[in-house]
Amino acid sequence: MKNINVKKIVEEEEDYDETSSFPVSPTGQYFTSSVMSISVICVLESEIPIDDSCTITLLKDVFIPINPRFSSIMVKDKNGVKQWKKVEVKHKDHINVPIFPQGKSKEFYDNCFNEYMTKISMEQFPQSRPLWEIHIFKYPTTKSAGNLVFKLHHSLGDGFSLMGALLSCLQRADNPSLPLTFPSFTSNNNNYNHNLESDYKKRLCTNVVQRVNGVVNTLLDFGWSLMKSTNLEDERTSIRSGDEGVEFRPIDITTMEFSLDHLKVIKSNLKVTINDVICGVLFLGVRLYMEEMKYDQKNANSTALVLLNTRNIAGYKSVKEMLQPKNESKWGNQFAFLHVSLPKIDKEESSTNPLSFVFKAQDVIQRKRNSAAVILTGKLLDTLQKYKGPEVTAKYIHNTLKNSSMTISNMIGPVEKMALANHPVKSLYFMVVGVPESLTITMMSYMGKLRVAVGTEKGLIDPQKFKCSIENAFDRIFKAAVPSASSKPSN
Repeated sequence: MKNINVKKIVEEEEDYDETSSFPVSPTGQYFTSSVMSISVICVLESEIPIDDSCTITLLKDVFIPINPRFSSIMVKDKNGVKQWKKVEVKHKDHINVPIFPQGKSKEFYDNCFNEYMTKISMEQFPQSRPLWEIHIFKYPTTKSAGNLVFKLHHSLGDGFSLMGALLSCLQRADNPSLPLTFPSFTSNNNNYNHNLESDYKKRLCTNVVQRVNGVVNTLLDFGWSLMKSTNLEDERTSIRSGDEGVEFRPIDITTMEFSLDHLKVIKSNLKVTINDVICGVLFLGVRLYMEEMKYDQKNANSTALVLLNTRNIAGYKSVKEMLQPKNESKWGNQFAFLHVSLPKIDKEESSTNPLSFVFKAQDVIQRKRNSAAVILTGKLLDTLQKYKGPEVTAKYIHNTLKNSSMTISNMIGPVEKMALANHPVKSLYFMVVGVPESLTITMMSYMGKLRVAVGTEKGLIDPQKFKCSIENAFDRIFKAAVPSASSKPSN
């Protein structure tokens, strides 16, 4: 667990002009380049059958006014620079309602929904209309009475911005007049969601030892980042095909759910953070899957890219606040890649000491805080953008993703049950698609549960076996951390 690095991608937002074009941010240009086109899919599971009669009204009066990008297309000016250009939105072009045979079982519709998600994850947005769409799946599955799927291009904003936009369309189910509340974002010694750059600068002055360690860590991390983004690839394994064009291949999207209360018990008993526990579970689960599929590859060199929100914030802001140019929580793409080498299984460590994976996760997060590689990498991307242009910079980011084995990202959802147009939301999750990797893991908390979604390359990764490996890892860690608990925690 020596190799870590943070790669920062932060865009500065321009003032918006509702009547004319406005510049596409550098990050927006990276995500719509010739080498990369990445989107975010968010799924809202409804407790009741979906009535879509008010869809156009909601889009017209609530969703589209949230941000000018939702009613703009991307064009090039006379100098070849990409701009957002306002257009008239044809609402029906953005609404998709798939049709399947009536009267079938929930299991039948599970399969229909899974295949439909695979289909839309591979489709590219038409460049002639704004880069978003919704899909209304009106058939009951084993998990919900219906599904509302938002697909938005990543150039519109990062997960924080887009989730803030979607949440502005939702209300508390118990009392719409009250605001939604969220778990605390307050930073602690190991929290992911803090301003990495300002945090580093404060800590740099604490003492000489930390200064020396910080310089060494920074040089090592930045050097490793350069190699990982150029010619140092992870090994090809049961979780990484490493093939060119992997982002265009079909994927399976599988989900699982864990109790936040159980995660908090582990956190309390081990005196670590929730993030330490989650990463420990994922790292162990991935290694268990690799061990099951190809034993000789169980300790292959594999890297995870953990996506971090770099805003200096204490929670979600309103969309109006995010659009203010000087707001620290401004709209856009503001995130960093944290390179993490997956811990290796030592002998029978996974069964005799599964908690070691939690502590290794804790070590890597702590070490990350004493490195300023994020600043150097951010400067490197700025330099590439300035002198080589967005296409070269996009290629650099593409290589960073392609040379790694997996991406992990997380979002924090509300504590209370939400509703959209009087449709209570039973659960929700998201997935990032179009990424040049075979494995993507996302997490979303909601009403005391953590929903984990896994995107896996079809034909390479067995989605059900991978899911069982993650659940098995959680069970092992829970039993080891909470000896007095029952044999299997109930999620």
